[in-house]
Amino acid sequence: MKLSEEANREQRRQWLEWTVRSEEQLALLHQPPYGDRAVVLKDGGSFVGLVGLVPLLAPFGQLPSFGRVEGARSSPEVGLFWAISPRFQRKGYATEAARALVQYAFGTLKLSRIVAGTERGNSASMAVMRHLGMRLEENPFPEPPWFQVTGRLEASEVIS
Repeated sequence: MKLSEEANREQRRQWLEWTVRSEEQLALLHQPPYGDRAVVLKDGGSFVGLVGLVPLLAPFGQLPSFGRVEGARSSPEVGLFWAISPRFQRKGYATEAARALVQYAFGTLKLSRIVAGTERGNSASMAVMRHLGMRLEENPFPEPPWFQVTGRLEASEVIS
C-alpha cells in the first residue's frame, strides 16, 4: 500500500521522534546508543546513507571461532550496519562512516567487540568488513538461512 505524501511525512516524523527519545532513554539506562546516523557529504551536506549500531541476536555459537555448535542458541552482540544510496556506492563512504562509528564504539563506549552480518553474495559489504579489519566467518550450517556471513572485530585488534 502506497502512503500519501502527508502520511509518509507523518510516519517519518514519528520515527524521528522515537529515535530521539530512544537515544535519550538508552543514555539514562547506560546502554549503547542504538540506531541510525545519517551519512552526509562534507561538501554540501547531501544525504549519502546510514550507519548505525543495533542489537544483534543470532546463533553466534555456530561460527567456528565461537565454538561451531550446530543449533546453538542465540546470543546478543552489538551489530554495526551501513546502507549507502546506490549512486554513492563504491566511493568509500560506507567504510569511512563505519570506521568512525567503530572508533566511537571502542573508544567512547568501551565496547569489546562489534559484529556485522551479510549474505554470502554481498561482496560489497564483505569488502567493507575487510577494510575495517573484521575477520569474516561463514555459518557452516544451513540454519537459520539468514545467518550466513559474520564479520567480527575485537577492540584489542583496533586499540593498542
